Amino acid sequence: MSLSSAISTAQSILSNTSRQTQIVSQNISNAGNPDYARRSPVLQTSLGGAEVITISRAQDQLLFKKSLESHSISTAQNTVTDGLERIRSTLGGNDYELSPSRYITDLRDALQALSSAPGDLTLLTSAISSAQDVANSINQASSETQAIRLEADQAIGRGVDTLNGLLAQFETANNQVVAGTRTGADVLQELDQRDKILREISALVGVQTLDRGNNDLVLYTDSGQTLFETVPRPVSFIPTNGFDATITGNPIYVDGVPMQAGQGAQTTAQGELAAHLQIRDEYAPTYQNQLDEIARSLVTAFAEQDQSVPATLPDMPGLFTWVGASVPPGGTIEPGMAATLAVNPALISGLGGDPALLRDGGINGAAYVANTGGGQGFSTLLDSFVTGLDAPIAFDVSALAGASASVVDYAGNSIGWLEMTRSEASIAAENRDAIYTRTQEAHSNATGVNLDEEMSMLLDLEQSYKASAQLLSTIDEMINTLLAVTR
Repeated sequence: MSLSSAISTAQSILSNTSRQTQIVSQNISNAGNPDYARRSPVLQTSLGGAEVITISRAQDQLLFKKSLESHSISTAQNTVTDGLERIRSTLGGNDYELSPSRYITDLRDALQALSSAPGDLTLLTSAISSAQDVANSINQASSETQAIRLEADQAIGRGVDTLNGLLAQFETANNQVVAGTRTGADVLQELDQRDKILREISALVGVQTLDRGNNDLVLYTDSGQTLFETVPRPVSFIPTNGFDATITGNPIYVDGVPMQAGQGAQTTAQGELAAHLQIRDEYAPTYQNQLDEIARSLVTAFAEQDQSVPATLPDMPGLFTWVGASVPPGGTIEPGMAATLAVNPALISGLGGDPALLRDGGINGAAYVANTGGGQGFSTLLDSFVTGLDAPIAFDVSALAGASASVVDYAGNSIGWLEMTRSEASIAAENRDAIYTRTQEAHSNATGVNLDEEMSMLLDLEQSYKASAQLLSTIDEMINTLLAVTR
């Protein structure tokens, strides 16, 4: 080998070592960056020695797509679980101390105590107070349920705005990648940025990718709507200012097609948007339906009946009334009834009412008086109320808490439905979080930075540098010796 060839080789080694050291240093500095893919120099041997041709980026498209999917599924499941936890919070703690079931049970106990001493004014007042607690608990649960729907609707609005912003960012990154790929420029950083945006999009909606060449991507939702093709497709949503049991929220439109809400406790949703739709349009309304059915059953159980023979007047609200001021038909939900349930003012002494009407009847006039003799020990009507709370009646099956049960049991069934659904969702969230974590770990192992490997490579590069430095030192000595001879 000639001295000139040796010098060229040493220079090439030093240049390569410097470039590789720079890449390894960049890898090490991004070891904790989840949005960074490891770089590797690709070397090619030439007559002058090895030289850096390109820098490759670690990637595994199959694992990346799987990580996007598992991220969408995990995010959606956690959103559903959080929504169910929020609904459960309306019941109080582990003993459900704020639930309608607890207050209805207390009312039944108060009525049983009153029936043993129907002339006791203190017990009469206590029973009326227990009834007010029942109505207040149902009113509050209904109000909080609609507040949960509003929160979900507001979260949808924020999510749609965020998604549109991310799609605009994706357009910029994708254009840079495509333009750079066509001209042969380094687009590794742009690819990292685009993948980061994709991960953020996957938290909002399930996303599928299609490569059209030159690293150009088309994005679709998990259900097939186009999110991005050259330009972002519009994602639109009109928020609702407030909710009650009769108001239905607006849909999310992706490229003009309505997004489908998730289904089931182990939700079919991908991304938090479809999960928020599920809370707003399925779970919260179902619980509201149950509250409305509990309210209806209470009005029915305590309704006053015409005592005339034969009876000609309709049943009328007794202890409990509502804005409709009637006794609704059985087995049919009366939307929003829970929000207006109240104790009949005719029984509240503070409003000029007479608590004794609970014992005697006659809230709705003389035809409804049961205690026609006016006896202080009359307990027949009170006993019928206690029996009525434990007697099965028909409920609307669409409320998912049973078709026939007593008022007390139905209120308990409502808690059971919520707890069963919440438990199933919570277990699914744990399982899906674990799948997402394992998928992320697998993808990180395939494309992320391993500090041990990078440090080992640095040691190898150090040895290469030492060898090239030694070679240059030897060449320098040879040249000096040659120059000394020629003097």
